[in-house]
Amino acid sequence: MTKLWHQHLLRVHYKATDQMGVVHHANYISWFEMGRTEMMRHLGIAYREMEDLGLLLPVLDVKVKYHKPAHYDDCVAVYTTLEEFSPIRLTFKYEVRRVSEADFKENESQLMRERTGELLTSGQTVHMWLNKKWRPARLNKTAPEVYEKIKQTLFND
Repeated sequence: MTKLWHQHLLRVHYKATDQMGVVHHANYISWFEMGRTEMMRHLGIAYREMEDLGLLLPVLDVKVKYHKPAHYDDCVAVYTTLEEFSPIRLTFKYEVRRVSEADFKENESQLMRERTGELLTSGQTVHMWLNKKWRPARLNKTAPEVYEKIKQTLFND
């Protein structure tokens, strides 16, 4: 099974930096969320649509490892993939990488097998499917079309 990575590009805004001139550590978790949300949208499964189906996907756990700092005006790519996937839980894996200005201008949001750029941060989030009553929901029973779309798109050979 070959995993595909979704690439979401962004430029570091001044407001994301701290007094030391580097991106404040909390921003990476927001970028993970952006990557996850845009990956799902790219697959045709917008969070709003999942909520309309009565599904919630709260975060159970977050892990972040900081390798190198990002700075104001850097071009960064947030790479997101599904590390683990079951009808009840999902584990997303992330890499935030500094990319060149040329890469930033040439590439749009896309699925890819290889990541480029200098690794700045890596991490993961664990999520669980819930219904609107905050009870566990099996995705393959509650929304089988969503389950199959995720499975086929991200885990194709």
